[in-house]
Amino acid sequence: MGRRRRRVVKIVKKKLPTIFVCPACGEESMKVTMVSGKGNAVVQCGSCKIKEEFTVPSSLSIVDIYCMFTDKYYGNRVKPESE
Repeated sequence: MGRRRRRVVKIVKKKLPTIFVCPACGEESMKVTMVSGKGNAVVQCGSCKIKEEFTVPSSLSIVDIYCMFTDKYYGNRVKPESE
């Protein structure tokens, strides 16, 4: 007779977000797209149409590029597009 086997508990890992909050309009519609192979990234809001392009190394993740954008925005170097 052996002992009763314990149930294996799966560890659920949190995933990084893909859609972020726009610092200009406050909506959760900011998307970061990376062009593979070229090292370019585009950060764009779906509601207020603010857009910025970055040249980034391939080692950076999407969250890092979004943080670069927010730092640039709050440093008053990115202007929201007027409609």
